[in-house]
Formats: sequence, structure tokens, C-alpha cells
Amino acid sequence: MRKKISSGSAWEETVGYSRAIQVGNLIEVAGTTSVDGNTLVGKDDLYAQTVFIIRKIEKTLVELGSSLNDVIRTRMFVTNIADWEMAGKAHGEFFKNIRPVTTMVEVSSLISKDLLIEIEATAIINS
Repeated sequence: MRKKISSGSAWEETVGYSRAIQVGNLIEVAGTTSVDGNTLVGKDDLYAQTVFIIRKIEKTLVELGSSLNDVIRTRMFVTNIADWEMAGKAHGEFFKNIRPVTTMVEVSSLISKDLLIEIEATAIINS
């Protein structure tokens, strides 16, 4: 069984993707940015964007009956790797004891120049 979660964004229809998908006990959360509706949260602040994104991912996981405790992997795409410590600090505040495997890479840009980071997450719900 495949359960899809939508954010209601027009991008989902245009691009053809879901906010998150659950298949059995596996959850994949799509690349997540610090946009809330039409509002950018944390302009010019990588730490604030990272915190907002992880909370946004958490809400999606909760909607699927999961939590951050079930996250086994995160992927962080930053536009300036020199600022990695700000993203790492925020990530560590949420995942200090969970310790999923993670990847952080620099990308040349994201869909908007104001976005400093995008994060994906994978979770497995223990049955």
C-alpha cells in the first residue's frame, strides 16, 4: 500500500511529486525548504532555515504516524559549504541522540536564490 502526503503546493502537480510517500514501514520525505506557503522563513539565516525545515519534516512524519526518532537518513543540500557548521548545529540539536546517517553537499543553487538549504529524510517505522 502506498500512502501519499501532499503539501498542497502547485509545484506538486506541475512537477509531479508528493511531499512524502509511505510504503509499508518506509517513509521518504521529499526535498524540503524553508518556505511556508508563500513566505520564506529565515532569509539569509542558514541556521533558522535548517531548524524550520526539520520541524516541517517532523510534522509530515507525525502525520504518517512516525517521528524524528524513526529517521535513518538525512540529506542536506547547502548553497555555501563554508557555512556548514550552522546547518550542522541545527541538525545536531534535533538528531543528537537519534544519529541518522547523513550527507551534506554543496549545490550551485536551489530553486530560489534565497533558499540556503534543502533537506530530504528517510524514516522506517518500527512495527
